[in-house]
Amino acid sequence: MKLLHTEIQIEASPETVWSILIDFEKYPEWNPFIISIKGNLQEGKMLETLMSPPNGKEMTFKPIIRSVVENSEFSWLGRFLFPGIFDGEHIFTLSKNENGCLLVQKEKFSGLLVPFLWKSLDQDTRAGFELMNQALKARAEKGNL
Repeated sequence: MKLLHTEIQIEASPETVWSILIDFEKYPEWNPFIISIKGNLQEGKMLETLMSPPNGKEMTFKPIIRSVVENSEFSWLGRFLFPGIFDGEHIFTLSKNENGCLLVQKEKFSGLLVPFLWKSLDQDTRAGFELMNQALKARAEKGNL
């Protein structure tokens, strides 16, 4: 298993950040990494997600939502073909603190293909996480809901 972990301090409430994070219809307005999500935010449901990693090509995948804890956590599990080839559990968490909240965005990768793709994941996917974190921070701190 390999783990990508990013975090950013946002000077806004977890409720404000959450409202942006789950408003999938507005992702094309602000999100440079996950440029589209279609589907309902409900555990067990499938999403259709379009990602645009830096230095990579756009890709569509259909993860299953694993957890939804209002104003706190949202995660999904995506797979390539079938379990054990290339699995990614993507997790967003929000933790309230004295300056607003801390957003953690991470993904746990497992499967046979991970060692072969790790360099790209560690560079390009990590860069995508960071770009998204910065864009989310900017939108939340400006009050652009």
